[in-house]
Amino acid sequence: QVQLVESGGGLVQPGGSLNVSCVASGRPSGLPFSVATMAWFRQAPGKEREFVAAITGYGSRIEYTESVKSRFTISRDNAKNTVYLQMNILKPEDTAVYVCAAGGIWTSGRVEAVMNHWGKGILVTVSS
Repeated sequence: QVQLVESGGGLVQPGGSLNVSCVASGRPSGLPFSVATMAWFRQAPGKEREFVAAITGYGSRIEYTESVKSRFTISRDNAKNTVYLQMNILKPEDTAVYVCAAGGIWTSGRVEAVMNHWGKGILVTVSS
């Protein structure tokens, strides 16, 4: 059974930074954590879920949505079964529930297609 548990959310002022974490247990899509693709999505009130960032097994491929490039960094520590999202220069429009996801091997197409497991999400609020 796969579980994804996010932590590190909260309230931060515009321009500030926040680091959210996701600890995985089990074998996502039947794979060891080090091989599984991990990703972050976010959903703001009244809006559709949005892809934020993804990282493949061993970190060989990393992708970001355009709006967070140069501000956010996704990384993983396979020894800890953990994926991180470091968020810098936060803006009010970054306010959302951030959701961790895990899936199988991602070689092409949209990362959503290989995501099979989802965390419950953690709220990040950017406000003065």
